[in-house]
Amino acid sequence: MTIHWCGTGLSAIPGLRRLLEEARDITVWNRSVDKARDAVGDLTDRIKPFDIAALDSALTEGDVVVSMLPGDWHVPLAELCLAKGAHFVSSSYIAPEMRALDGAAREKGLTFVNEVGLDPGIDHLMAHRLVSDYRASDAYDPSNEVSFISYCGGVPKHPNPFRYKFSWSPLGVLKALRSPSRSIREFEELRVDRPWNAISTYTAPLPTPEDFEVYPNRDSLPFMEEYNFGPDWPVRQFVRGTLRLNGWTDAWSDIFREIETLEGDAGEARLKEMSDQFWRDNAYDEGEPDRVVLCVDLKADKDGKTVWHKTYVMDAWGDEGSTAMARLVSITVSMAVNSVLKGELPAGVIAAPSDPKLVERWMQEIDSQAQHLQIVDHLHG
Repeated sequence: MTIHWCGTGLSAIPGLRRLLEEARDITVWNRSVDKARDAVGDLTDRIKPFDIAALDSALTEGDVVVSMLPGDWHVPLAELCLAKGAHFVSSSYIAPEMRALDGAAREKGLTFVNEVGLDPGIDHLMAHRLVSDYRASDAYDPSNEVSFISYCGGVPKHPNPFRYKFSWSPLGVLKALRSPSRSIREFEELRVDRPWNAISTYTAPLPTPEDFEVYPNRDSLPFMEEYNFGPDWPVRQFVRGTLRLNGWTDAWSDIFREIETLEGDAGEARLKEMSDQFWRDNAYDEGEPDRVVLCVDLKADKDGKTVWHKTYVMDAWGDEGSTAMARLVSITVSMAVNSVLKGELPAGVIAAPSDPKLVERWMQEIDSQAQHLQIVDHLHG
């Protein structure tokens, strides 16, 4: 079985190198062969220019295609895998078009695993672990009021006046600021049209507790079922969101105001202009460390008293080998590839695994990629 790893961008390299060092049977596909050679040419000479027709010719039954390409490639590559009897792996959120392939993939016994990067990915693993722990605890009661938060953010290890730095084009970050979100606050659905209308403060339980600005993103609600919440649980809060350095709101206030006014083609052109300027002014310097903070928290209250409360917290930063973001995204992808090859994941379109043994094994590996990883038990120390 051959692994066809497509894309050698900034977030792909540590995981790809890990698989190559394990002597896996791998063909690397990238739009720029020279860039791929610079990244992994010391480990392999099986590097080809990415072309879906050429990949079609090379792909055989039982192979695994990894898409670290832009998101619009995921579904075409998964459809190719369906036609050729191959498995598929990506770190991205499951789009409706990907979800639609679930039945056909299951019928063929193919695993199309997505959401196995950092966020989404490691956050899912943490959530599965906490929910599993809670359900197995003496405090568990379906009538308990439950609160869940999951905040993740990539921030500069050494804060700058802009309170943020970019590893790649800022355009995606700017466009995300125009996206609405759904979450639950005080037992009711909360819809927010823009992130800056729902910014709050969160204290991360790091060895030295640290305050961050946070806001909900995307649609959190479907993840209650994904995380095995009981359909009858009273849910006081459920939010998956983004974490930023304190002062980010003030530093970006003019940007928020301008984004609100942008419309049509002229607005898109202005976004691109802003993106180019931010890339010039606030990109990471060569060798400058990034930082990733991820906190997943589950709390249960009964009769106004907290009866169970744990936080899975991670803090990681870049080193000489790679950025923290690249390590955490791509190493997790490489673990998914290995689990697919071992037949450890079910057929169909799936996200990060919930099986306790797999979660534990994956998190042990992730522990070696982060500088701090801990489950904080707020009630029992």
